[in-house]
Amino acid sequence: MALLRGVWGVLNALGKSGADLCAGCGSRLRSPFSFAYVPKWFSSSLSGYPKKPMTSYVRFSKEQLPIFKAQNPDAKNSELIKKIAKLWRELPDSEKKIYEDAYRADWQVYKEEINRIQEQLTPSQIVSLEKEIMQKRLKKKALIKKRVKLKAINENWKNLSNSQKQVYIQLAKDDKIRYYNEMKSWEEQMMEVGREDLIRRSVKYPAKSEPEQL
Repeated sequence: MALLRGVWGVLNALGKSGADLCAGCGSRLRSPFSFAYVPKWFSSSLSGYPKKPMTSYVRFSKEQLPIFKAQNPDAKNSELIKKIAKLWRELPDSEKKIYEDAYRADWQVYKEEINRIQEQLTPSQIVSLEKEIMQKRLKKKALIKKRVKLKAINENWKNLSNSQKQVYIQLAKDDKIRYYNEMKSWEEQMMEVGREDLIRRSVKYPAKSEPEQL
C-alpha cells in the first residue's frame, strides 16, 4: 500500500495520458533493467501527468474569486477567500450538488487515467518514482526550514541597534575590500602568464565613501 500511495503521490503532479507517457519509449518499458539507464526519465515528464481534480469547494472558489476581485479591487485575497467561504456555506444544497457532481465525474476520469498509467509501469520505474517522491519531499522540507531560519535572522537584524548593525556593516566592507585585493592580485598573475582571457573585462574597485546611513 505504501508503494501504491507513493506512485499516486507522484502521479498527482503529472499531466499526460498513459499513451503520451509511453510514446517513443519503444522497447525500453518492456525491460525492467532498461529504466536504470534513464533515472530521470519521469522527471522530464512531471508536468504532463494527470492532476487530481479540484474539489467542489475549490472549483466554486476559483469561479468566484475573479468576480469578488472585480467587486473589491482593493481587498486582499485572504479577505476575499473568507467571503467566498461564507457564501459557500450559505449556498443551497441543490447548487452545491452541481459542483459535487462535477468533482465526482472528474475524479472518475482521474482514477481511470491513473490506473492506465500504473498498468504500464515496471517495478523498477515504480521504485524510481518512489525515490523521486522522497527527494522532492526532502527538498521541500529543507527549503521550508531554510525560509524559517532566514526569517528569524531577518527579525534578529531588525531588532539590533544602529551601533550593533554598524559592526557587521564594517566587517562586510572590510571583507569586500579584501576580496577585491585578492582578485586584483590574482588577475595580475594571470596577465603575467598570458591568460588575459580569465580576467574580468570590467572591474569596479571599491572607493572610499562616507559611512553607510542606517
